[in-house]
Amino acid sequence: MSQQENSHANQPVLGVGPGLDESKAAMVMIHGRGASAQDILGLTAELNAEGMTFIAPQAANNAWYPHSFLEPMDKNEPFLTDALNLLAATMQSIQEAGIPAERTVLLGFSQGACLTSEFVARNARRFGGLCALSGGLIGPPGTPREYEGSLAGTPVFLGCSDVDFHIPVERVHETDEVLKSLGGDVTTSIYPGMGHTINLDEIEQVQKIVDQVLAAN
Repeated sequence: MSQQENSHANQPVLGVGPGLDESKAAMVMIHGRGASAQDILGLTAELNAEGMTFIAPQAANNAWYPHSFLEPMDKNEPFLTDALNLLAATMQSIQEAGIPAERTVLLGFSQGACLTSEFVARNARRFGGLCALSGGLIGPPGTPREYEGSLAGTPVFLGCSDVDFHIPVERVHETDEVLKSLGGDVTTSIYPGMGHTINLDEIEQVQKIVDQVLAAN
């Protein structure tokens, strides 16, 4: 398939909550492979987030990039760069609507967690928060992690099973170390024997970050 056929740029962007011009804060929600924007927005029913706008872009063909996140990055191009650029454009549109990055949380599950982790590392600054559920930084083992900038205390939550078939637990720990080195306030929870899913404790950790962002307004 050509890049044009797989471009994410013309895909729908779904939203829940008040309009950005009436909102206190925002959350960008990135779905996993084979899922949809509508699927990831289902998490909003589990959160108490009055005054927050939730925005979920849709990936072309329900995948942000075609291969495992552990493959060499060039194997996932140009789709990986397209996805990162779409995330950047989404953040820019939120900022232009009056909600700065420090009041915007990024949340992703599975492939979406990998994408949001990589985006935050590559664009380190003070965000409202990062919630990476069953994911980690992109690239094969040994990938250089020479990111610039500072997360300046951004609250980060990483949650994953210790036996996730898609996400080696070692990558979650590496992501923890890298984001801490960038100045993130990182909390990591590894859940023994959990499947490739989202559990109640992870929802509670996300809620804590949402509460912090809303309380700061």
